Amino acid sequence: SRNDGSQEMFNTTDLFHRQIGSTLEIPAKYYDQMRKLKPELLAQNVNAWFGDRYQSYMIRAMRYDEYTSEGKSVSDISSQNLSVARALLSARYRRIDNIEIATDVLPLFAGQADMTIASSAITDTRLYLKIVNTRLEQEVKPGDVVQAGVVISNSEVGFGAVSVQPLIYRLVCSNGLIVSDFGERRTHIGRTVEAADEKYNIYSDATREAEDKLLMLKLKDATKAALEEARFTQIVDKLRDSTEAKITGHVPDVVELTSKAYGLNQGEQESILDYLIAGGDLSLYGLSNAVTRASQDVESYDRATTLESIGWQVVTMSPSQWREINNY
Repeated sequence: SRNDGSQEMFNTTDLFHRQIGSTLEIPAKYYDQMRKLKPELLAQNVNAWFGDRYQSYMIRAMRYDEYTSEGKSVSDISSQNLSVARALLSARYRRIDNIEIATDVLPLFAGQADMTIASSAITDTRLYLKIVNTRLEQEVKPGDVVQAGVVISNSEVGFGAVSVQPLIYRLVCSNGLIVSDFGERRTHIGRTVEAADEKYNIYSDATREAEDKLLMLKLKDATKAALEEARFTQIVDKLRDSTEAKITGHVPDVVELTSKAYGLNQGEQESILDYLIAGGDLSLYGLSNAVTRASQDVESYDRATTLESIGWQVVTMSPSQWREINNY
């Protein structure tokens, strides 16, 4: 129901259902069972529990050009005047749309021949833009050239803040390495809050609009900073240091312990071991490259991007952790 008392029907996504279950503290297994076998019971449960809550929620919805769910095409959905509910969020959630990010960031690189989009994607949970400066490059070791880049991500459905992080692009095998601890993040907070928050009521629409413009200015600054040559040199120096950290332990054990430490699954572990051995670089740097190379075999773009971040975590692990993993 809307604030004016009118109602609108929505088709739903799996994520939307998961967020309803989480909000109402309905165990996921029971929720899924009701959804599959007793949808009318699920509706009764959800309506009853929401009926006891005196608070507002934000539904992020969209009418897709192409969308298929439970056998319904977008034309079916449109003919029934149905939008797709993608997320159930707090009314305090700060809405930052992917189109806002793209509109503000992409013009920074327009017309620059040395800037290229290495990859991009819009998944169920996030937008990703991975941009590389082909002019700004250095060697980590002879013949191993890397270029400076930046990865910008945003979630419209509650899965993380706007994020800007440096990206290292390795030419020898087109690996991406996301530098997680040189980045800038912005949490979704603020734009709409409960009416009970009297302090917020003093802020005008113009003030909120100005705050959003400031966020986008910061986003541009962070994007430019991620591509600064001095920062790129600092990152490459860390990579060069890792080439001197040789693997002295039993290689399969080193890979297994690394996988356990960073939450890698069995299939990823096996791929990393294969790429490490095939690459022939038995060092911390080689291990990190094996992780990022394995990311290219992962079907999920979200998971592949996570592996690119893990590659940086591996290459910059503490000396004590490396000794523990390496001397197994």
